[in-house]
Amino acid sequence: MSKWSEWKESLGDTRPWDLIDSSKHVEDENLGRERFEICKSCPQLIELTGNCKKCGCFMALKTKLQSAVCPIGKW
Repeated sequence: MSKWSEWKESLGDTRPWDLIDSSKHVEDENLGRERFEICKSCPQLIELTGNCKKCGCFMALKTKLQSAVCPIGKW
C-alpha cells in the first residue's frame, strides 16, 4: 500500500473540510476533550505541533469531529 493510501485510510470518514461544517462536530464538548486527553498521553502525538504521527492530523481539531477515529484505535 502506498503512503498516500495509508494516509487516506487512517483518516477514516473524516475529511479536513469537516472542520467548517458545524453539523459534523461532536455534540458533547466533553467527548472532544476526553479524546484529546487520550491523545496527549499517546507516544504517537508530536507534542510541539499537536499532530499525530500516524495520520498527520491536528488532534486538537480532529478530536472534535463526530465521525473521527483514532488511527490506532485508542478512541
